Amino acid sequence: MTIAILHPGEMGAAVGACLTARHTRVVWASEGRSPESRERAEASGFHDLKTLDQVLREADIVLSICVPGGALNLAQQVAALNYTGLYVDANAISPARTRQIGALVEKSGGRFADGGIIGLPPTPRRVARLYLAGPDAPKIATLFEGTQTEPMVMDAPPGAASALKVCFAAWSKGETALLGSIRSLARFEGVDEALVAEWRRSMPGVAEQSEHIVQRAWKAWRWAGEMEEIAASFDTAGLPSGFHANAEIYRRLAGLKNQKEKPRSEDISTLLRTSGTK
Repeated sequence: MTIAILHPGEMGAAVGACLTARHTRVVWASEGRSPESRERAEASGFHDLKTLDQVLREADIVLSICVPGGALNLAQQVAALNYTGLYVDANAISPARTRQIGALVEKSGGRFADGGIIGLPPTPRRVARLYLAGPDAPKIATLFEGTQTEPMVMDAPPGAASALKVCFAAWSKGETALLGSIRSLARFEGVDEALVAEWRRSMPGVAEQSEHIVQRAWKAWRWAGEMEEIAASFDTAGLPSGFHANAEIYRRLAGLKNQKEKPRSEDISTLLRTSGTK
């Protein structure tokens, strides 16, 4: 069995490493990829087949894990090469986008399964859960049994795993954006200390949760696209939401991309208020 991880980012490399730890052959294509991607792929034990075309010739299963904005384009590239194996989209995208990708893959002769990853990248001490939906979900689950990527098979058609991921992230990452924005407003109005004190009196834990945006600021840029996918999901369901605003909050933190030094919460508040101004 050969599995392709096309984009070995932080999550893709960690999930793929769970497979190589079980001596499953994992392949990828280094053509056009960054030095950082090459380092992660090598560290995770992936075999470099250089080009996407060669990867698709050898892969029984393709596992797509990339930024939400790249999910459709990646599926289009795979479909254009007439891939006939099993394509698993495990990206943070809307159910509607998932079904669009599924139709594209199946039209080109492949099979499709829907995936949704909940949790941080798996490590020897940390588990992530991979929810799977579609007829081939049990087959994929067997690959990850006993690893730090825990498979969760859903008795549901493609779109269900993505819907669960959307609903989960709507709260977990949406809460982080909302609380960060509230703290920024409180500082602007000079009531931040009073707000935090009142939270500690009446809503234990919220003050600490409001610091999550500081702890995650270096990678918050990745979540702007995810917020847009969540917003699209709410739109499709006819539900009002503020997730486009959450996307903008995360976009304003893009300047902190991969910054290793933890910023101060005051700096985050200032950045959220000023980066959208002209």
